[in-house]
Amino acid sequence: MTSQDKSQQALQRIRADVRAMQAYHVQDSKGLLKMDTMENPYRLPDALQQKLGERLGALEINRYPGERLETLKKMLADYVGAPTGTAVLLGNGSDEIITLLALATAQPHAEGRAKMLAPMPGFVMYPMSAQLQGLDFVGVNLTADFDLDVPAMQAAIAAHKPAITYIAYPNNPTATLWDQDKVQAVIDAVADVGGLVVMDEAYQPFASRSWIDQMRADPARNGHVLLMRTLSKFGLAGARLGYLVGPAVIVNEIDKVRPPYNISVLNCETAIFALEHEALYAEQASAIRAERQPLIDALQALGGVRKVWPSEANMVLMRVDDAGKTQAAMKARGVLVKNVSAMHPLLAQCLRLTVGTREENARMLAALKESV
Repeated sequence: MTSQDKSQQALQRIRADVRAMQAYHVQDSKGLLKMDTMENPYRLPDALQQKLGERLGALEINRYPGERLETLKKMLADYVGAPTGTAVLLGNGSDEIITLLALATAQPHAEGRAKMLAPMPGFVMYPMSAQLQGLDFVGVNLTADFDLDVPAMQAAIAAHKPAITYIAYPNNPTATLWDQDKVQAVIDAVADVGGLVVMDEAYQPFASRSWIDQMRADPARNGHVLLMRTLSKFGLAGARLGYLVGPAVIVNEIDKVRPPYNISVLNCETAIFALEHEALYAEQASAIRAERQPLIDALQALGGVRKVWPSEANMVLMRVDDAGKTQAAMKARGVLVKNVSAMHPLLAQCLRLTVGTREENARMLAALKESV
């Protein structure tokens, strides 16, 4: 048997559904303006970058992470304004937390496999995590204008009794922050079937409100709600630090499936340093928010752009005549944007753009004008 034959034989031990999947694709951005992944465009000032480097250089990286993780958890709880009786779980980005939640709840019951439910179009990691961890995923379509379809959500929750219901707040890729009363109605429906609700606030630095306020104001109606955030959009996309906040009785159970030492000492110390300079990152988020509406206005005035949706995140969703052609033409002009058309039928011919600095937005608009 040849080496290739042995490889092909061993390959059959990998799950068929995994072999049928497409790997997550990251576009090559070398030499291009990167406006496809909603990163914070601002670097640390040189003086702070040097201080961070000195602090990281002093770490004992021959040792496993230790008590500084507890320091970080306390700082995150204070930053969020977590209610009393809550606990914090750390993840290697929010992606890992989504995996941990699925692992912790993937228990079969009399009606079959556990279910995960979310409005769609939404974050691609929800259905992927359900598939990989052994849950059935139930997607409930948003309205044509990407509003939350509350009756459809309530009906699906009652029918499927999901273990986890995700509500992205604001949503990705639509940048929608749904009405508070509509969200609470969905949360109440989940309470009726005994499930968990995960409020995914990855884009909270750019939104006008957070569900943490409701968790504090009305704990009785939100005792089954977990708040998930990431420091990626805060400004630390390269550090990979996500966190979950919720009732300690729930979070402590989910923490049991977390791999030990999943957060490196480097990531931990970087996050602590960033939270010590929280005001700087708040200024950066404010600067990005200030550029968002002018970008939307400019897009709406641009010929060839068919529709632009409001945004409560650092991204803007728009529809053009031919998303694939427009994306390729913009790339040829040195600008990367995301074509989300294939994600869901409601996103037909849609592109998602990052809100960057004024200069970056101007370059993106110039490339788009020549590409639609």
